[in-house]
Amino acid sequence: MDRKGQCFAFDSDIHWEPADTGIRRKILTYDAGVMMVRVAFKAGAVGAPHSHPHIQCSLVEEGVFDITIDGRTERLRRGDSFLVPSNAIHGAVAVEAGVLLDVFTPMREDFVASTP
Repeated sequence: MDRKGQCFAFDSDIHWEPADTGIRRKILTYDAGVMMVRVAFKAGAVGAPHSHPHIQCSLVEEGVFDITIDGRTERLRRGDSFLVPSNAIHGAVAVEAGVLLDVFTPMREDFVASTP
């Protein structure tokens, strides 16, 4: 289902898709300039260090995460947030099972290309 440019997205209509071992995601609303994605982690799941040209802002909705950005690691809990600059190497470890709400600018074309 393509939600590009739609004003509303209903959680019950969006299916989880696998992202990595112990990690799944839902692509929420987006257009060419911005994209919102919910990412769920099982306890111990690792979002491997990576980089991308997009700026990323993320909110911890649930759980506890060790977030590393450019070599600095901080433990974040529900309500905490972080910013990943363009091309910064970053990763996450779910200390407890949890959910991140990620916002990217511009949108992640690679996420849409992988959506069934």
